[in-house]
Amino acid sequence: MNAPRGESNHPRIAIVAGEQSGDNLGAALIGVLRQKFPEAKIFGIAGPRMVAAGCEAWEPADALAVMGIFEVIPHLLRLLRLRRRLVARLLADPPDVYIGVDAKEFNLSVERKLKAAGIKTVQYVSPQVWAWRQGRVKKIATAVDLMLCLLPFEKKFYDDHGVTARFVGHPLADQIPMQTDRIAARHGMGLPIESVCVAVLPGSRHGEVARLSDDFARTIAWLVRHQPDLRFVAPMSNDTARKLFTQALQQAGVLSQVLLLDGQAQQAMIASDVVLLASGTATLEAALVKRPMVVAYRLSTLTTLLIKGLGIVKTRFFSQPNLLANRELVPEYFNEQVRADILGPAVLDQLVRKDRVTLDEEYVRIHQQLRQDASEQAARAIVQLIEQSQS
Repeated sequence: MNAPRGESNHPRIAIVAGEQSGDNLGAALIGVLRQKFPEAKIFGIAGPRMVAAGCEAWEPADALAVMGIFEVIPHLLRLLRLRRRLVARLLADPPDVYIGVDAKEFNLSVERKLKAAGIKTVQYVSPQVWAWRQGRVKKIATAVDLMLCLLPFEKKFYDDHGVTARFVGHPLADQIPMQTDRIAARHGMGLPIESVCVAVLPGSRHGEVARLSDDFARTIAWLVRHQPDLRFVAPMSNDTARKLFTQALQQAGVLSQVLLLDGQAQQAMIASDVVLLASGTATLEAALVKRPMVVAYRLSTLTTLLIKGLGIVKTRFFSQPNLLANRELVPEYFNEQVRADILGPAVLDQLVRKDRVTLDEEYVRIHQQLRQDASEQAARAIVQLIEQSQS
């Protein structure tokens, strides 16, 4: 490119992230990019951590926090308007690079329009295209100049389909130490050191928490009946999650049995002996702190019918530990299996796993595999792309 949009030492970088996990990833990436380009202008859709790292927020990241195929419908018009405004603004004053952090459906649609206009595009966190609707990879190829993969098997999938991709590792693996201090975590929460503790995480998105809260609360009630000495700690990701889960605990008659926390999910998992949680990045976090877990996943009825009807799921597992191990390392339950009489016994089984040494060894292997200094690796790849576009 003979006339670069920004000078090489202070490029203009657009970055768009959705919800808390994207905000965390984006903030860490911005921190490294700022080291490489101290004068860079960075702007886009950002959460509070990204803003603190130096990103100008045009819109808040939680504007994109919508999950599921049919669940997005009530928000569709708002999201379309937001996308239209964003694309128009970026085309009017093009950045050197656009980085989509998670929020895959939204970002890929934006990236497709920007790439067609000659703007370099990066998607940081791959859609689970290797798991379902694999035909989407053709559209992804038209949207991104570079796919940054957090999981190693994702790069192979893109290599096989002719999409430029780089495995950068997972930032959580960099942030979490190989060994964690359960006693210190319990002291911090006021939990008895010798107690048996279950961490319960029903998710972060409204729909996810709404679909899991009742059965998670009933599972706690089941566990109280069968092992009364158990302690329960439940980190809440936001006020909405706290309200939904509190109502479920009240209905199940176990609100007084559960220590509710504002945030502190990782510390709660470290303090626990076993984790009951919604599928998602938290399952990887639980594996990295080396805790047994029981994973639950529930979709809306319409989304489930569509997935089953089209036969578009291409993987045996949905939790990240099982995907990375390529076997059932931890028990996972889907839709109608998410019931107290199934989850309760599964939690108790995890407390007495006979293969705990083998489980921990597998967790260590996963941790080592993913510990690649992800933010640095991602930033290097983005710098290379910027320099190529300016040469």
